[in-house]
Amino acid sequence: MRFTMDERHERILELVKACGVVRVVELAEHLDISTVTARRDVDVLAEKGLVNRARGVVSWPDAPSSAERLQRAGRSTPPAKAPAPAAAESDSEGPVLGMVAPQSRHYFAEIIRGAREAAIAAGGRLVLGISGYHQRQDFQINRMLESGVDGLLFTPNWHEGLSSPDSPGLDFGVPTVLVERRAAPGTAAVAQDRVCTDHAAGAGLAVAHLAALGHERIALVAGPSATQVQVQAGFEAAVRTLGLAQYPFERFDFHTEDRDPAHQEAALNGLAEAVRRHEVTAAVVLSDVEAIMLVQLLGSRGIEVPRDLALVAYDDDVAALSDLPLTAVALPKYEVGQAAARLLLQRLGERTDGTDGAGDRPARHHLELLPDLRVRASCGTPARALQD
Repeated sequence: MRFTMDERHERILELVKACGVVRVVELAEHLDISTVTARRDVDVLAEKGLVNRARGVVSWPDAPSSAERLQRAGRSTPPAKAPAPAAAESDSEGPVLGMVAPQSRHYFAEIIRGAREAAIAAGGRLVLGISGYHQRQDFQINRMLESGVDGLLFTPNWHEGLSSPDSPGLDFGVPTVLVERRAAPGTAAVAQDRVCTDHAAGAGLAVAHLAALGHERIALVAGPSATQVQVQAGFEAAVRTLGLAQYPFERFDFHTEDRDPAHQEAALNGLAEAVRRHEVTAAVVLSDVEAIMLVQLLGSRGIEVPRDLALVAYDDDVAALSDLPLTAVALPKYEVGQAAARLLLQRLGERTDGTDGAGDRPARHHLELLPDLRVRASCGTPARALQD
């Protein structure tokens, strides 16, 4: 059914009065009109003083404002707890956090869960958008803003995990926290709040553990990824700090999703030969899946872990499930999601009470969470002395 403009305005007033607070996107869906039309109608009614208009939300003049609803949720969130029932989440009048991530599985599954539970604990909810690793993210961001989210958790498609001078701007008009991405020094994005895993420190944990077992010739096995850049930086720094022998190659570029079987085979053969020549006695492998496959493929070449090669996986998603349980660097994914959501809720609270105004802007946060080392069977006993 199509309404005239006056009929739309009358219907909007009826809905807003009945509900108290309604999102613009919900009005559009209910009236079967575009979001743009609904927003234009709401603007007209707001100019007449008939409704209150905030970003993405329209309320009856006597209803609690967005600021009041946010204050009800509390500026600080309580400790993590079990998720509330779905009905309680959907009925929430608290803050709505938008999250744009490249995927919802593997690495990001626990991050999303942590963020969602932090939002629910604050009386709000999380709205998720999936952008992929290679697509433009404008569409997902715009959808979030159109739906009226109060703030954004955002993982940009910076393929090395770091922004470049030509990276798009991050001023979306709502508080935004970067998740598992770092802005390069000298870029505007460096002033953005962010919460990341300290991958460099995690790699250092793995190298230090192997060195304590007597290994001096440690290799890094990692395919290209946003995580690899930080892991490699930490790996190389730890090797230098501990005074370990330098191996004659930067890293073995081995990963399970390599589309070039010949390249994958060459990396595997190169590592196997280095082990046979005792040029490498231990390896840090990014990630669990690569490490499990590596154990199997090296075994088919007569090289056994940990007899011939001590191994530490980097991730600890499924490392414990390997036939040979793998020592692994465990990443604080859930905690990253929790911390990012809580930081965003803090920024929303500051906006509510006016402490983020000009000349009184709270310091931005660059929060790094430390991984943990979980020792299992893949490193064996302390290494024997190996001769060249």
